[in-house]
Amino acid sequence: MREDQAPFISRGDDSGTHKKELDLWKKAGIEPNGDWYIKTGQGMGATLQMADEKNSYTLTDEATFLAQKDKFDLVPVVEGDETLFNPYGIIKVKSTSNPELADKLISYFISPETQKVIGDFGKDQYGKGLFVPHAQKRQ
Repeated sequence: MREDQAPFISRGDDSGTHKKELDLWKKAGIEPNGDWYIKTGQGMGATLQMADEKNSYTLTDEATFLAQKDKFDLVPVVEGDETLFNPYGIIKVKSTSNPELADKLISYFISPETQKVIGDFGKDQYGKGLFVPHAQKRQ
């Protein structure tokens, strides 16, 4: 993108997706700045819309893309690469006022039944799950 000055639309909002994007730029040895790098400061939907309008690149989560792909002419350039893995997580903080309830919530999310629900979410509508369940129990 930098070499050919193709525009890149960034969320620029300090979200998990934005942080992942910045990590990818760092690993590529590219400082994202200049006229080609545009920050929306908005959510993923608005960022996708701007990328479509400006015929630009962007980094998106697959769930938002699949849910909104019929609104745009955007097509994925890279999918499934391990460097794009951007997990969600659940942790119990020490300051929680109800540690037992927090443990129950965590157990619910990492249970095989809930992991299956997470993995199946979206399959009926989009032909594939929107999330990849990847629960790991603490050692």
